[in-house]
Amino acid sequence: MQKRLSERGQNIEQKHQDQKRFDLAARAAWLAYALGRTQDEIAAELNVSRQNAQRLIALASAAGLVKFRLDHPLADCIAKAQKLRDKFSLKHVEVVPSAQSDEDNRLSVGIAVASYIETLLSQTEPQILCLGTGRTLRSAVHQMPLMEKPKHKIVSLIGTVGPDGRASPYDVVMRLADRVGAQCYPLPMPVLADGPEERRMLQSQKGLRALHDLAEEARTWIVGVGDLGSQASLHVDGFITDEELAELQAKGAVGEILGWAFDGQGGPVKTSIHDRLIAVGLATPIASHRTIIAASVGAHKIAPLLGALRGGLVNGVLTDERTAQTLIEAP
Repeated sequence: MQKRLSERGQNIEQKHQDQKRFDLAARAAWLAYALGRTQDEIAAELNVSRQNAQRLIALASAAGLVKFRLDHPLADCIAKAQKLRDKFSLKHVEVVPSAQSDEDNRLSVGIAVASYIETLLSQTEPQILCLGTGRTLRSAVHQMPLMEKPKHKIVSLIGTVGPDGRASPYDVVMRLADRVGAQCYPLPMPVLADGPEERRMLQSQKGLRALHDLAEEARTWIVGVGDLGSQASLHVDGFITDEELAELQAKGAVGEILGWAFDGQGGPVKTSIHDRLIAVGLATPIASHRTIIAASVGAHKIAPLLGALRGGLVNGVLTDERTAQTLIEAP
């Protein structure tokens, strides 16, 4: 008993020390980024060494305490965005600067998605924001500031339960709703039902019908675009088998949005997976009041993005310079 009490006391003390360190890191970051202080000035003001000031600023950045916004428009990015808008007759396009790695570019696009969502949720009129899943959208949630927007609604467009019964690690609806204080409408069902009969039973539930109504009413959807190559997320994350991926590829599928597969021209590819999929459907043409933005980046996303754009499955794109240039140059 005494040992457990001692360990508990040590844990409490450690948490207290960590909190003090993060508080100091936040102060250092504020002085550096908001007030433009030098590291020597920060060290003097916080009564720490210059090396400690450097470490505190680095800690604030690594812990995600610093959110980046760029007010100056980049001419090349704006030009590429306009070319994409004209080529595919899009409602919304945003292009961010490219870095060397896809991981860095995903983070950059995530920051831009977060900025877009923040602007949307800052409106006084109640908004319904519908979201897919994926790594880029999860990155966006990490970049969102804490807000309190109880009149807005965040709605999931696809099942949020993985093949092993756990919540999908790439579901973003609940995480985002928590950060912005909005009403949350998750889809607490498997991404793929065991069979067509179970799918019909799940789809008949009242909650799912209400969610579909919200999705129809919503003006803004933000979705990821998945590729169906050897590293397809649906396959890597265990949602579909080797045989099901091979079936998709054999039928000419190049990408998927919300699990719905399509070919290089954006046409639907009918497979057995669709008979089990729990997700809001993709309808073309897109309703006139709605903007569906594809947030995606990387060379492996070019074919699915082109298919989605050619087929009119999305009417908005948020991507990086390199991906945008390839889309512009494609036939």
